[in-house]
Formats: sequence, structure tokens, C-alpha cells
Amino acid sequence: MTIETELKFIASKQAAEVLSDTLSRWPNQHSAPQALANIYFETSDNQLRRWDMGLRIRGVNQQYEMTLKTRGQTIGGLHQRPEYNIDLSGPQLDIRLLPADIWPQGTDVEALQQQLAPLFQTDFVREKWLVSYHASEIEVAFDQGAVIAGELQTPLFEVELELKQGSRQDLMAFAFELVREGGLRPGSLSKAARGYHLAKGNPQRAIEPFPRLQVAKKLTCAQGLQEMLSQLLSSWQYHEELWLAGNREAGRSISEILLALREVFTLYGGMLPRKASGRLRELLLTLEQAMEGADPQQFCYTPLWAETQLALTHWLIEEPWKQVLEEKHRKKLDGSFKRFCDVMLGRVVAELKQTTAEFNQPSEYQDKAQRIHKQLLAVCLLGGAYPLSDVDAWLEPWWQILKKITSGQTHELAWQLRALHRQVPFWLNGNEPARSGD
Repeated sequence: MTIETELKFIASKQAAEVLSDTLSRWPNQHSAPQALANIYFETSDNQLRRWDMGLRIRGVNQQYEMTLKTRGQTIGGLHQRPEYNIDLSGPQLDIRLLPADIWPQGTDVEALQQQLAPLFQTDFVREKWLVSYHASEIEVAFDQGAVIAGELQTPLFEVELELKQGSRQDLMAFAFELVREGGLRPGSLSKAARGYHLAKGNPQRAIEPFPRLQVAKKLTCAQGLQEMLSQLLSSWQYHEELWLAGNREAGRSISEILLALREVFTLYGGMLPRKASGRLRELLLTLEQAMEGADPQQFCYTPLWAETQLALTHWLIEEPWKQVLEEKHRKKLDGSFKRFCDVMLGRVVAELKQTTAEFNQPSEYQDKAQRIHKQLLAVCLLGGAYPLSDVDAWLEPWWQILKKITSGQTHELAWQLRALHRQVPFWLNGNEPARSGD
């Protein structure tokens, strides 16, 4: 078994054309392009997918290899998954050659072998460079081809960075250098994920609601922070694909996610010194402001877009922010996330009531719309320890208020807001006054 650590990027045609010249800035060994044919296998009821496994046979120059990838972790464009590789004498599948202990307990391997059949394929030409970067060796692979399922196919235009030797920190640093050249965007979807979607008939993906954190009550504040940011990043990349496909509403979802990411750091302001997140917050704000009216086909391949996603991925994976923490910050981050959320919900809702307490001019509604939006997103982020039905029931009339404000329907809002200010909290300690240092 090996642990594959790689960063995936979707490349523009222009970036692909100059990739070789870009890589010449570092010592590298170039390998001539090779045609690769990959067949992915699955059962009729998607058993491997439900186990979070991917099984393929790869053929190149009449040599064949069977690969099984098991459950791993994907954050941003960084993929880390255990994989098992078995050389084959031909293109015939034989899962009995794989280690017996990789399957869930009770699996009938013989029966599973009979149920597996080709589901989709990926055919592409791969060109590789082995780059020496600082103390590490990084393989850069450029794949150009297609993912094919029956009569359906989608183009493949990827750059993958795989750590062959050295540190993950070097891999991330090298990635930052590449994305600053433009034409690359982090890719969260693997070739297999795209193939499964095609095999289902390539259904149109729907806009997803704002991500809702559901957490264990014993989570620490540091773990809650990681969960919040990871879910928001995942939602960002999901809606990015929709925005690129022409869904304008997905662009608005991304803007909301960028607003929420900045709000997370505001909520954690008492635990994270400004220097721990200052650069990332600056990138998020700049990106949010630059999104208005942008063409996704151009904007998603800009250095700003890629660097911001990569910076967030780096923040989550390498945790550089921990190096600047003082002992008082560490103690707070080790505290109860549930307790933190309860206290912060009290503060956020008190601020929400203050924001909506008095409006002397209709224009004040519009002026305060983004602040209200941020405060409602904060409630979404902090309500994860409670039933979603309770949180949504509390939020629903507020979303209606925000919708009326943004559409200019403000003539009856004053009395509606007075009623909302008397809402019963859905969280514990909802009436507790805010206390400094919590």
C-alpha cells in the first residue's frame, strides 16, 4: 500500500501550452508523452462507490496495472488516498490478487468479482516532468484527453503535482509558484468522480443550500474551526463547477461562501491573533470584491482565484497559524466548541437585533443588508450542535426579512422586526449575557 499525496489542477489551454517553459525554471527530468487507457469497474448497485473505493485497470504500452483506491481525504485540490497497485499480465480484472484485509468484514470476494463490470473509461495522453524543488522531488503530470461513459464524454485537461520524495510543505510552496503564472484552478473532482457522474447520465447538478455544520458536542474549538472552513471550501468548489457551466445563481452562492469564510475568522477573533489569518482574510475580501460582474471562464483561472483557494487549503492542511499562537489562544482553542457556539450565538443575535432596531430612512435598509446577511450566516455556522429543523425554523423569518430588504420591499418591515426581536432562542444559554474572554 502507498499513500498518494497530490494536488490536482484544471488547466486552461494557454497554461498547458507554456507549462514546459514554466517548469524549465527548476531542474527537471522530462518524460515523453504516453497514451494511457483506464477502465473503471463497478457493481450494478455501486457497491465500491458506497465503500468510497475506486477500482481501475490502466494499460500503457501493452503493460497493465490494477489499482484500488480506498477512503482518503480531499481538501481543496489536495488529495490523499491509500492505494494498492497490482501488475497484471493482461487487461483482465482479478481482485483476488489484492490484499484480503482491504475489504469490509464479511465481503465475499469471489461473488464481488463476478458482479464487477466496466462502468466508464478515461483515455488521455500524459506528459511528465520530475522536478527538483528545494529538498523535494515532485512529479508534474499533464493529462489531456476525455472521460467517457457510453456515448457521453467530458474533456480532460489536468495538471497533477505528486509528491515523490520530500515534504508536503514543499509541494504546497511549489503549487503557489505555479498558480501565480495563471491558467490553473484547484480541482476537487477526481477523474473517477467525473466518470461516475457521466455514468449516471450526466444529470444537471443543483444549487446546494448553504453548508450546515453538524458536529459532535465534544468537539474542541480548534476542531470546529477546521470543520467550518473545510465545509465552506468544499461548497465553494462544488458551486465553482456549476458557475463555469453557466449557472449564474452558483456565482451568488460562491459570493455568500466568501462572505461566510471571512465571518468565521471574525467569530474566532478572540482566539486567533490577526497575524494568524490576516493574509488569507485579505485574499478572501479582494476575491469577493473582484467577483462582481466577472466572467467565470476567465476569472476562475486567474492567479487570485487559485491562490486564494490554495491559501485556504494550506491554512487547513499545514496549520501555519499555530506557530503564532500564544498560550492564552491555545487554551481557548482547546475549549468546548459547543460552549463557544452558545456564547457566540447570544452575541451575534444581540448584534442582529441592534442592527435592525431602528431605520430612519429606507436607504438604511440597503446599507445594512450585508451586515444582516453576515449575522444570519454566523447563526448557520454556529447552530451545528442543534437540530437543523430548530435552527431553520428560527432563521426562516429572518431570511424573508433579508429578501424583502434586497428587493426594496421595506414598507412593512418595522413591525415585523419588532416581533422577531421577541423570538425564543433555539440554543442553550440563549439569554445569557456575553462575557469577555469566553
